[in-house]
Amino acid sequence: MESTFEAVRAEALFASTLQISQRPVDADVRAAVTSTLRSIGEQGCVACVATEFGDHPETATTRMSWALIMIRHAYAESCTPEVFARPRPALT
Repeated sequence: MESTFEAVRAEALFASTLQISQRPVDADVRAAVTSTLRSIGEQGCVACVATEFGDHPETATTRMSWALIMIRHAYAESCTPEVFARPRPALT
């Protein structure tokens, strides 16, 4: 992970109600992160991630991979036209 902010955001997205199947756009991801952090806080997100990895490691791994991809895209530091032209990331 590149930063603590990225880790916290990924954990918040993981803990959010946003689903992979919804194919969220960047604004949806940022809203889910903000909402989740406000409602359960950083420690609540960490607890959720730990619980899911303990109870369902086979699906938690996929969700965390998705969360990291989405966070890196939604919070891209560069605001160049190329960023806006990039296609939405997809799980492979």
